Amino acid sequence: MKALLRLFALLLLGCAGCRSTTPGQLQGADDTSRPVIAGNQKEDADLPGIGEAPGVVLSAQPIVVSDPLEPLNRAFFQFNDKLYFWVLKPVSKGYAWAVPQPARRCVKNFFSNLTTPVRLVNCTLQAEFTDAWVEIERFAINTTVGVAGLGDPARTRWNMEKRNEDLGQTLGRYGFGTSIYINWPILGPSNVRDTVGYAGDLFLDPVTYLVPTFEYNVGLKAYETVNGTSLRVGDYEDFKKAAIDPYVSLRDAYYQYRRNQINNGAGQTARPEGTLPTD
Repeated sequence: MKALLRLFALLLLGCAGCRSTTPGQLQGADDTSRPVIAGNQKEDADLPGIGEAPGVVLSAQPIVVSDPLEPLNRAFFQFNDKLYFWVLKPVSKGYAWAVPQPARRCVKNFFSNLTTPVRLVNCTLQAEFTDAWVEIERFAINTTVGVAGLGDPARTRWNMEKRNEDLGQTLGRYGFGTSIYINWPILGPSNVRDTVGYAGDLFLDPVTYLVPTFEYNVGLKAYETVNGTSLRVGDYEDFKKAAIDPYVSLRDAYYQYRRNQINNGAGQTARPEGTLPTD
């Protein structure tokens, strides 16, 4: 009987030791513990090894995006929403009616091939030399076999997928945080880091130098946007129907999308709906 009582006392002490662990901590194999990094504690921990240790599991907390400009961002979101329904969608549908889909895909491929330097330089800056070489091969194949980039035989024939890298991702790789969320008019969702990256990518874009006149450059990018939108009309409408608050849904989707891109995760080729696509 005394032996049973001693065993029961030891079990109670063991349970008490388990309860003494602070909530929100992970126990390791040794006697040390590490706090879970919650979304609202380390918003900009974009990479394992940058701001967080490999193997630390993120707690299941809601996404918290720094959005001190929310009233202004919401106003710009409404502006972009109206711009889409009143201008971009009607123009894109008319353009789709006049231009067959194969021709529109050729235009999309042409612009994508032309911006190879942006992806190539950023792959190199991120030390992703294999991906940089793939971009070189893709450009060579699509420019020749694909007839000036109108086709994409590198993907369809040789299974060489485009590497969607940009300066915003490169900055994220080197530990630059997102800072605050910004929803720009026309350009759509972004943040301070990606805005700086977007400006930097303009200097790598050959179109900037091939079409130096500002008005013509803007017109060309507008045409590229209309062409791209004509291939995905209806996606934004589906997104709005599925969202309780489209502004918050788009903001959080953009945050996850960019975080995933920086981590080279699945879904790198996807883009959250509600943006004005340029690729």
